[in-house]
Amino acid sequence: MYWFSTGVALLAALGIIAIGLMYLTDPRAATRSFGLPLPEAGANVAWWLRLKGVRDIVSGLVVLAVMAWGGSRVLGIVLMVEALIPAGDLSLILAARGSAARALGIHGATAVLMIAGAIPLIIGAA
Repeated sequence: MYWFSTGVALLAALGIIAIGLMYLTDPRAATRSFGLPLPEAGANVAWWLRLKGVRDIVSGLVVLAVMAWGGSRVLGIVLMVEALIPAGDLSLILAARGSAARALGIHGATAVLMIAGAIPLIIGAA
């Protein structure tokens, strides 16, 4: 179970860092995959989207730092807390009447996987 949980943590960290890098390098392309329509055109839209990229990269780095210097229980807690991000994304996309398939298939699945990886770490079963 430990390998599953740490694998989920590593996958989540590297995945969100990769997404963050996409938001920094090509924010409009990254936004198309999110599940919401593109924001209105404007000179500063890409910069607002890049803010999301920075935050995504830092979220992934937090998980990697805890994997390196924290313990299993702390890693589980961080994974559980960070699972609120894709769960929140899911709810916001559904509320905005965005793509339900992307909301559930990407964000919902990510939240469930992160929670499934976090629980064994928190309870000491991993």
